[in-house]
Amino acid sequence: MAPNKKSKPKSKSTDPIPSPSAAQIKFPACIRSVPPSSVAITIHAKPGSKVATITDISDEALGVQIDAPAKDGEANAALLEYISDVIGVKRRQVSIGSGMKSRDKVVMVEETTLQSVFDALDKVLKSK
Repeated sequence: MAPNKKSKPKSKSTDPIPSPSAAQIKFPACIRSVPPSSVAITIHAKPGSKVATITDISDEALGVQIDAPAKDGEANAALLEYISDVIGVKRRQVSIGSGMKSRDKVVMVEETTLQSVFDALDKVLKSK
């Protein structure tokens, strides 16, 4: 018969409480990560406004008023310029993934994180 193994007494864990990671933080469904380093934002654009601003954020879409008319791609160009300014990235990092001729669009922001996009959008909404 084999001898009994001596086991070490189990000690209580003294690890600090882990900080929530990006996967644990609840972001609106309209903002989602696209691997490896992009973020997709579902936007409901409202062209022809007096000023460009973010009106609301929900799981369905980010409401954005655009200060350009919806003709000849002017509103799309103004939307991309506004989103790049708000998020704080270069204009070349922002593009329209789908919805070029629709009010409902998916805007892709490259080389950024979900947290930084959410923080920038949240900051604009809170400053209203």
